[in-house]
Amino acid sequence: MTTVTIIGKGNMANAIGVVVASGGNTVEYAGREGDAINGEIVVFAVPYPEVDAVIATYGDALAGKTIVDITNPLDFATFDGLVVPADSSAAAVIADKVPGATVLKAFNTTFAATLASKAVGGLQTTVLIAGDDDNAKQALTEIVTAGGLRAIDAGSLKRARELEAIGFLQITLAAGERISWTGGFAVAP
Repeated sequence: MTTVTIIGKGNMANAIGVVVASGGNTVEYAGREGDAINGEIVVFAVPYPEVDAVIATYGDALAGKTIVDITNPLDFATFDGLVVPADSSAAAVIADKVPGATVLKAFNTTFAATLASKAVGGLQTTVLIAGDDDNAKQALTEIVTAGGLRAIDAGSLKRARELEAIGFLQITLAAGERISWTGGFAVAP
């Protein structure tokens, strides 16, 4: 059994927590105030503009942990682009700021509703996972699949940029009411 600490208490944090717990793993929630982090895996379930504050608050407590970045670094003022350099990603930025941790990108291409229902358009919800540490990716894959979802290894952490582009597109489509927040993209087996 793995302990997962989720920093954040919004819809995505709660949906991921249900997935973790339904797979028989332990979930704990931490706020932005500096609660204890007991999990081997730490999920950043906060909007991208809050990442720096989370890192400042938890600092050394993140060393040796696997950080799962679920953020989509949108320009929330315009909804017209990503705020990270074109050759980078939010996950890469986090990896640079927390060098003692392993960083994975996951959950950013799903909505809370599709995590909760475990389905998108009649297909099993799929969590795409990018990262450079195969053991960390396997540990997260086991948690995701035990929780009733499908997981796909999306490649190295460099693929986080593409995952963030997919997340960006999906969010802008939902915000523009072209797709539902209970829908989204599905991956056919």
